[in-house]
Amino acid sequence: MLGGAPGLSGRWERLEPRPRARMLRQVLHAGLRSSFHAIGRFVASHPVFFASAPVLLSVLLGASFSRYRVEADVENLLAPKHSLAKIEGNLVESLFPVNRSKHALYSDLQTPGRYGRVIVTSRKGSVLDPVHLDTVLKLHRRIYQMQVMVPPTGPNSFNYSFSYLCLPDDKNVCIIDDIIRAMEEIQLARAFNRSVPVLRYPITQLADGRQAYIGHQLGGVQSWGSSRAVMGARGEGVRSARALQLTYYLQARGGLMDQVANQWEKAFCAELQHFAALHPKLGLYPSTSSSLRTDFQFSSVLAHRPLLASLGVCGMLAVLCCSMRDCVRSKPWLGLLALLSITLSGLTAAGILNLTGATYNSTYLGIPFVMLGHGLFGSFEMLSSWRRTREDQHVKERVASVFEDVMLRFSGSTLLHLLTLGLAASPLTNMEAVRLFCRTAALAVAVGYVYTLSFYSSCLVFTGYLETGYRHGCFCRRVPKPDRLDSKPAWYRCLMHTRYQDETAHTPHAVAHTPTNPNLTLTHAASLPAALHGLTANSTHTHSNPHPQDSHLLLGCVRRCYGDWITNTYVKPFVVLLYLVYISFGLMGFLQVTQGSDPSALVAMDTATVLYTRAQQRYFSSYSPVIGFYIYESAPYWNTSVQRDLLEYAKGFQRISWLEAYLNYLSDRNQSTSQPRENFTRTLRHAFLREPRFTHFADDIIFAERGQGEEPDVAASRIFLVAKTTENKREEMSVLLDTLRRLSLTSRVRFLIFNPSFVYLDRYAAAVSSPLRHSLLAALFLLGLSSLAAVEPLVSVWLGLTLASVQFGVLGFMTLWGVELDCVSVLCLIAALGHSADCSGPLLCGFASGRGDSRTRWVRAALERHGVPSLQTLVCFAAALAPLGWVRSNLTRTLFRCLTLTAACSALHTLAFLPTLLTFLPPSKSRGHRRQEGEGQRQEVECVEMNDSTRVVDQITTV
Repeated sequence: MLGGAPGLSGRWERLEPRPRARMLRQVLHAGLRSSFHAIGRFVASHPVFFASAPVLLSVLLGASFSRYRVEADVENLLAPKHSLAKIEGNLVESLFPVNRSKHALYSDLQTPGRYGRVIVTSRKGSVLDPVHLDTVLKLHRRIYQMQVMVPPTGPNSFNYSFSYLCLPDDKNVCIIDDIIRAMEEIQLARAFNRSVPVLRYPITQLADGRQAYIGHQLGGVQSWGSSRAVMGARGEGVRSARALQLTYYLQARGGLMDQVANQWEKAFCAELQHFAALHPKLGLYPSTSSSLRTDFQFSSVLAHRPLLASLGVCGMLAVLCCSMRDCVRSKPWLGLLALLSITLSGLTAAGILNLTGATYNSTYLGIPFVMLGHGLFGSFEMLSSWRRTREDQHVKERVASVFEDVMLRFSGSTLLHLLTLGLAASPLTNMEAVRLFCRTAALAVAVGYVYTLSFYSSCLVFTGYLETGYRHGCFCRRVPKPDRLDSKPAWYRCLMHTRYQDETAHTPHAVAHTPTNPNLTLTHAASLPAALHGLTANSTHTHSNPHPQDSHLLLGCVRRCYGDWITNTYVKPFVVLLYLVYISFGLMGFLQVTQGSDPSALVAMDTATVLYTRAQQRYFSSYSPVIGFYIYESAPYWNTSVQRDLLEYAKGFQRISWLEAYLNYLSDRNQSTSQPRENFTRTLRHAFLREPRFTHFADDIIFAERGQGEEPDVAASRIFLVAKTTENKREEMSVLLDTLRRLSLTSRVRFLIFNPSFVYLDRYAAAVSSPLRHSLLAALFLLGLSSLAAVEPLVSVWLGLTLASVQFGVLGFMTLWGVELDCVSVLCLIAALGHSADCSGPLLCGFASGRGDSRTRWVRAALERHGVPSLQTLVCFAAALAPLGWVRSNLTRTLFRCLTLTAACSALHTLAFLPTLLTFLPPSKSRGHRRQEGEGQRQEVECVEMNDSTRVVDQITTV
């Protein structure tokens, strides 16, 4: 029947699957808008409660700062949480614990709980010159005799010296570096006018016949065989050396000893500082076990004042962005109240963290900027929407209209923030610093969203009542009418300038519009995470003045100048060319991305850690750190093939090997190296290890008892390897680690290799990049899901491409700017996803929601509606970042550069690339509005319902 009805055929065709899906999306969108409209009315009806409750809650939670704790384990923060290197380190510590070592220790292999370390350099000459050598030994004696009193005062105070705290050897004497013994031998020979013993490098022979590796203790070496400052072959004589490194190991056997060791480390640094002042010819660069933690957290101390300066600068610009020529419609206080809302939300989030026992670290310095970017976006969007509402409405209706128009976009962008940060904070993230930052940032964003809906919205209600009463936006004083204002002085008239409603109302209840007005022909096109984009304007957003916001400087510039310029036909090719240049430089940087696994690159500048690291890289970079080669299972060492394999593995390294020394020992005694197990082990235990020059190898072998009367087995053993390196030391160590690990999988002898630096190198690239990949995939998944509910699915496609383009640009340009891919830069890249969605999402949705007219007109309309709030957000955000660039810290420098690039790339896409590309790329503006053939021109009537506090009036507007 319906098919035969001539008048219903067109309606029947509209029930095809695609229009039906669009209708369902419109119903969903209308339901969400109605919900936010009701929430807005409720907040506007109870402004005092929603203004006071957040303040009271923030004050109560702020009192929890008595539980403030700082993260003490920096390795746990900056190293991959789950890595093979940590498992290997635990196995090594169980087999060969440092506290059981009774002979020489290697300072870059063992990492005991406490230690003091110093690099001594000569500003002129060699540290082995007699005057410098005597000074260094004098420094050693002063450190050895230094005492600390714990507790500092009281009758129970005791003095503790290094001899009480040190690690003792088998003779109960403190273990000291071999270079000290070699220097004492040289000093003794000079004192008795004997020939000075030859000091060889990197392995020298001491007076007791023992060979010692001093490559990590002597640096900047020139050998007799070469005039260049390079390392010679094994055992070349040393002509001069520019630096040496001394390490003093402490043992912490309990709470009291740990406290004593901590005091000793502080006294150690103070003593070195005093000694350096007395001997200016030497340079001293100290480092202790707590230096990295102290210098890493020192960035937070340095950033206190710059953060306050950022808040002040941002506050001034926010006031300017909220101000207008019209003193009544100007709302400067809302700029400060927006920052107050963000500050209160941050205080609340910090209080929650304190109550839950969370710890703080310096990476949290980026969280205020994440909150600032997102909070200002919501604040400026709400203010812009408020200025588009009808001024003859009641304040409650205007606030409800603002909620209906803005909260879909703001809720969607908040959801995108929470999803990207939440997935990066999940157990899938292997980097603890990234996980903690994202968890805290997600909490702060969620609290900030609630405070924007409550505190800032209630402030908007109060300023709305001031506007309704024609009171000054800054001084809250009622503005006199023009007839009374004419008699005032010029400065007073300028200060009290406003526009009364009865001056500009052309008709009492109706306003005529034309179809070419892009501000008023928006359709209701949006949906759920169109909330992500928040699509359209409310039909109640009309004005009695065609251009009511012209007194706002930025809006006037965009409306009169920038909108026409960026959409000009002759400008478009240059913008497209600029985008191609942007992609080219981004690709150039993307291909040069390097990982930054060095934890010293994240500490404050000019600190002990940075100065020590620079000295170490300058003087001790020709050889790798000592690598432990651990055979953790019993092996047939007496077997010739096993001996050959182990010697082959160590070939090409500088090595300290008990097996090689033992085989040479057997060869010197004309004994076969291939012996039965009992003979091999008996000679090893009762002859080789009892030689004074080989006694120190007893620490490298673990024997396992067999039956009674049988020789024990060698259950585990270790040898030490040192590789020749170049400038790219950490990259070469990473390659070496992967090579030796692959070799261990195919070897007949079960072994592993370990160095403490492997904890930072092992799977670092995967651990750093995985949260970024997860967050990007989460954002794209959410956008893909939202396309099923959005009236215009192309919005999700455009927004996804924009996010990817911004991420690509930030990653590429930060590499060109000298920023490595470390945990801090990855945090910024994750935050950039939400920031770019905040800026570009409303513009895309405002463009896609319109129908009819040309693309250019809708681009201009979208720039007027949403480009100005995005520009205000970007200006305040960039101004807040400026003081951060003056902080003398590597961590804050990385934050500043990455966040600055995020703001710049987002601004380029929002204000240049997207407005240009949308003028000739989908979505189409004419779809669904084509006239059927033979159908004449007809007049369409739009009914707009206007509500105020007393009546409902139907306005009939002819379009």
